[in-house]
Amino acid sequence: MGYVAVKGGTQAIEESIKRLKYERLHKGQVLGTGQIEGGMRGLIDQVMSESSLYDEKLAALAIKQAEGNPEEAVFLLRAYRSTLPRKHSSKIIETGEMKVERRISASFKDIPGGQILGATTDYSHRLLDFNLMKETEESVSEWLSNYALENRTNEMLQHAPDLVLPKVLDYLRKEGLIPPLENNDAEPDDVTRESLEFPSSRSQRLQILTRGETGAVTSLAYAVIRGYGALHPTVGELRVGSLPIYVGHPNEEGSDEDDYYIGDIKTTEAEMLMPFMAEKAKGKKELEFEIGYGLCFGQNETKAIAMGILDNCLEHPDNSFPSHNEEFVLLHIDSVESTGFISHLKMPHYVTFQSKLDSVRKTKAKAEEREEVQAYE
Repeated sequence: MGYVAVKGGTQAIEESIKRLKYERLHKGQVLGTGQIEGGMRGLIDQVMSESSLYDEKLAALAIKQAEGNPEEAVFLLRAYRSTLPRKHSSKIIETGEMKVERRISASFKDIPGGQILGATTDYSHRLLDFNLMKETEESVSEWLSNYALENRTNEMLQHAPDLVLPKVLDYLRKEGLIPPLENNDAEPDDVTRESLEFPSSRSQRLQILTRGETGAVTSLAYAVIRGYGALHPTVGELRVGSLPIYVGHPNEEGSDEDDYYIGDIKTTEAEMLMPFMAEKAKGKKELEFEIGYGLCFGQNETKAIAMGILDNCLEHPDNSFPSHNEEFVLLHIDSVESTGFISHLKMPHYVTFQSKLDSVRKTKAKAEEREEVQAYE
């Protein structure tokens, strides 16, 4: 009987997988990974960030295989990532070297280098553009040609991708209005190689936050602003741009001039200003600012800002609020962990459920017996 059950189950699983492929293909449309990579930038960036793997082509493949389901795509990409050897570690990346494409501050109107709006939906009308249904390769090629010509004639647009600008918050540090940067040369923890333990280090928290499911991270940060922590932050500076990556010589330790440039990664960085009342001498209180930090792959501004809010919350543990409890936050924002646990409920639970069902039946039978005895008396 056991062999028959296993055989039947295997065949059913194989047919289920065939049906899954049928559902992806039955409309006769083949979605190329290049099309996904070129036209689904937001989804690509989200999947790369939550997978801790910066590769747009592989992210596009995972999205195609997952039929656009981001949680499944992240699962696939993390599984692939776990098979890769780690041959080198990059040099420490200085985000001040970012080649800025977009850069704004909600705290200051006039900032050195100016506000750079870049590519964003923030200022667009949230109306369906039905012209996109008639978009063709010819119309796209014509638009791109006109845009390239416009860039060649506009000096500001022509040099915008190469902008390296000073950090806004550095000016506040010079005035002593926010704490100076800490010099921490300690090797950061790696949550992909070692299990998370509590209390966690800040490097662990930031890694978990950047790998966290975008909606979950955003939801918890929103809860903080609404009152679960009574915090109302301001965006000190938000940047989107490319960061250069260097690795040292594999055999010799030399100067920075001997490092190898291996490419750029596009990232979003948010530095949040958090007001708080600081205790001073003789019981006096003064308004000061703390910093919350967020950084993630690609252009995902909402997540980076939400990261900055939760980073500051977790720096100040408070069990009165779940958003300030590192165990609650870090164990519940991971899409693979949470989706996996919820999905496991679909798996067979026959034995445990039958045991519970038997207990309910026995309890109900005893209750009926008592009612009959009481009625007879």
